Amino acid sequence: MKAALLQITSSDDPAANAEMLQRRIAEAASNGADFVLTPEVSNCVSTSRDHQIDVLRHQEDDPTLACLCAAAVEHGIWLLIGSLALKTHDTDGRFANRSFLINPNGDIVSQYDKIHMFDVQVSETESYRESAGYRPGDRAVLAKTPFGTVGLTICYDVRFPHLYRDLAKAGAEIICVPAAFSPVTGAAHWETLLRARAIECGAYVLAPAQCGTHPSSGAKPRSTYGHSLAVDPWGKIVASAGDLPTITYVELCLKEVAESRTRISALDHDRPYSGPID
Repeated sequence: MKAALLQITSSDDPAANAEMLQRRIAEAASNGADFVLTPEVSNCVSTSRDHQIDVLRHQEDDPTLACLCAAAVEHGIWLLIGSLALKTHDTDGRFANRSFLINPNGDIVSQYDKIHMFDVQVSETESYRESAGYRPGDRAVLAKTPFGTVGLTICYDVRFPHLYRDLAKAGAEIICVPAAFSPVTGAAHWETLLRARAIECGAYVLAPAQCGTHPSSGAKPRSTYGHSLAVDPWGKIVASAGDLPTITYVELCLKEVAESRTRISALDHDRPYSGPID
């Protein structure tokens, strides 16, 4: 199984992003990729809630989702849409940050709403309140495919190891972590967190990332870290990207998942304990 991690710099224009994604998917497929993965919020990176209200759509009407499903059919590939920013019917008007696994027939096999919201104060000048614009999901998602069992997560989820352990114990052999990581936290934590999740789970971790400074029409532009990574079940980085748009390829061998879990069977060694609070 050959996977391709798309590293892109999405703008706040969904139509332009969709066109760019179609080109990148075609390139990856022409280079033999069977499984193509895009980053978080592939359709729109924007810091303006008003702009998002103008350009985002509900899932049933979203043209990016439709054209990417068509691309999966055209190229005969499995496609992980890292996530799309989508309108919801929630009364508070918040969006969904939703990942999709698409099969070669263009069908949505699974979808996952990001559970953990990036509400942080990175520094005195850099803060994020993702929950102000996006409502969190509440369900972990696992998908069975012909090439293995895939766990779906998104970006900030990577800091919550219990989610990954639950996915691994439920059978996940490949765990996807599409992201739009901040440059500051990315430089400090990105590689360490991804390798830790792979080691703890004995699973492949595939993390396609947004990168660079994202073009924005009037709003404050956002920058992301890049450095897409593929980590094997032993914690070895088997493919990586820098900080520019690119496609990173990796060959997956699921025998390595079984071998890793046999060598260190930590997933079977959970024990009950008490404390620290009585």
